[in-house]
Amino acid sequence: MQHPNIAIAIVDDHTLFRSGLASLLEEFDEIEVKFEAINGIDLQSKINNHPDVQLVLMDINMPVMDGFAATKWVKTNFPNVHVLALSMLEDEKAIIGMLKAGAGGYMLKESTPSDLFAAIKVIVEKGFFVNELVSGRLLVALKDTDAKPIFSARELTFLQHCSTELTYKEIADIMNVSPRTVDNYRESLFAKLNIKSRTGLVVYGIKNNLITI
Repeated sequence: MQHPNIAIAIVDDHTLFRSGLASLLEEFDEIEVKFEAINGIDLQSKINNHPDVQLVLMDINMPVMDGFAATKWVKTNFPNVHVLALSMLEDEKAIIGMLKAGAGGYMLKESTPSDLFAAIKVIVEKGFFVNELVSGRLLVALKDTDAKPIFSARELTFLQHCSTELTYKEIADIMNVSPRTVDNYRESLFAKLNIKSRTGLVVYGIKNNLITI
């Protein structure tokens, strides 16, 4: 029995990587690469001709229109199309930026084809893909449960600031509290949500509509 194809697009400005990735992924019977694009503008010009695309593999650093702007555009104009960030960057700023833009997951370019294939399948089926980059503890936080944690107004304010590029000290200054108090907010949220990273807090906030993007 043949499985239905997962139609994807690859957006990356490096021709050799993009073409090589397309060839590797098409080794999987369930994957069909519909088109390739060199940046967000190129993506915009091509996606209308491919209404069956289900997922976009999105690079971040690209000329003309980068992955952050391109992901926002995709989720605004094609909300049912999933975006999986695929980057060489492993820093929280990039991860949070792509998740806030609407990406359903984040993987490194050094990932194996089989790992990438698995992530693609999970995002298409569930809408998001959780791994150690996003937060290994997020599965608990993302589950729909009857018992929702209760947050104080100050914790929610702190959570909102976490989605910015502000340091914890800068957040303390804006909230007019001591850095120690900000540490307490962070540790309290970590404990309530069973999360151990700032990225994890932001993902939880986005998924549960606690952060205004």
